[in-house]
Amino acid sequence: MPSDRETFWHADSYVVIGDSKQKPFPVLTYGALKARGSTVYAVDESAAQIEGDPVYRTLYELPGPVDAAVLEVAREDTAGWVERVADAGISNLWIHMGRDTPEALELAGQRGLAVRHGTCAVMYLTGGYHKIHKWIEQLRGQY
Repeated sequence: MPSDRETFWHADSYVVIGDSKQKPFPVLTYGALKARGSTVYAVDESAAQIEGDPVYRTLYELPGPVDAAVLEVAREDTAGWVERVADAGISNLWIHMGRDTPEALELAGQRGLAVRHGTCAVMYLTGGYHKIHKWIEQLRGQY
């Protein structure tokens, strides 16, 4: 039976949120979702295109609804983006490993979001060296 983290990746549509002026956009997550055939949009306040696709500055600019959001911004910006995700009506949220904060997690709980955090999103989507993360997390019973 798939874990809660695994079922997050069964949605049909996603928004991947990054901030290129602070850290490169999470293209591995974005590209892997596209390769799976998911509808995926990029939100980044400081980029015009990701992999040749348009980038939106806000969640309200997206051309259609999304089932889930993947958040990979600087830790100090995570709580603000959790608020924006909730305000946009997106109830499923993945906060990438090392980006979660107690404040962001508390806020997500208060807003009723289903949050996955604490692990690398990419290990669920790609192979390569990310399989090592997957193997370690499976051994720890955290996959």
